[in-house]
Amino acid sequence: MIDKTEKIWMDGELVAWDDAKVHVLTHTMHYGLGIFEGIRCYETSEGPAIFRLKEHVDRLFKSAKIFLLDIPYTKEQIEEAIIKTVDVNGMKECYIRPLVYIGYGAMGLYPKGNPVRVSIAVWPWGTYLGDEGLEKGIRVKTSSFIRNHVNSNMSHGKVCGYYVNSQLAKKEAISCGYDEALLLDTEGFVSEGSGENIFIARGGRLKTTPLTSILEGITRDSMITIAGDEGIGIVEERFTRDEVYVSDEAFFTGTAAEVTPIRELDGRPVGDGKPGGITRRLQDIFFGIVRGENKRYKEWLTPI
Repeated sequence: MIDKTEKIWMDGELVAWDDAKVHVLTHTMHYGLGIFEGIRCYETSEGPAIFRLKEHVDRLFKSAKIFLLDIPYTKEQIEEAIIKTVDVNGMKECYIRPLVYIGYGAMGLYPKGNPVRVSIAVWPWGTYLGDEGLEKGIRVKTSSFIRNHVNSNMSHGKVCGYYVNSQLAKKEAISCGYDEALLLDTEGFVSEGSGENIFIARGGRLKTTPLTSILEGITRDSMITIAGDEGIGIVEERFTRDEVYVSDEAFFTGTAAEVTPIRELDGRPVGDGKPGGITRRLQDIFFGIVRGENKRYKEWLTPI
């Protein structure tokens, strides 16, 4: 159950949490075409700060462009609204969910003149895959469900309806006793987790899936930048699940998942079955950044 906060931003107004309601015939509820972001705000020694706010809002507007949704606000207005919503709720740390959706009006696949609505909610949300998962790593299962074809669903948009595919994979993994799912693309190469990007390490070098069948993750981009700054070799290249089996290390990245080690895939230990040195190093740097302790990346933080 989500922990309630006081206010939710809806179409330019702050409304009480329990009053943030939409009509049952809201178009997005029926047909799945809505776009959203997942953003985190972290507590730092200088107060709350949002991690890579600008990049998240940029991606929200890119998703809107792909799916021909005209957001009735500027990027700057959405950024200001996000900051205001965190502030008015007095949050020191929280998860932030901007949602752009097609509102009540015409039904049928083509929304004839329906309004485009925007909401922003914030609430406390700890570790997505658990504190133990962050510390010891998680067990992952290759899903029987594949990622959608790039010409069926355009993977660079963060779209509400796409996550049906992710839910199927996640439910399957949990029902089989695993913590998370790994999805392959339509050609059998590793794509991503149900809601995360993936990295593997072999021989001191990192490899991650290229931007073909995956969402362009903000945390993924952060890891690529950090690895480069740390002198860790990294390539964006396709790989198969058996390369994950024989890799030295593997980890997921994402706003919710942050940097979560993978200790096992399909019953096979990854490396020696515990988080490796590169994973730990990048994880420590990442949390230092979001906590405001690493000034090298201070431009990634937007203070409240």
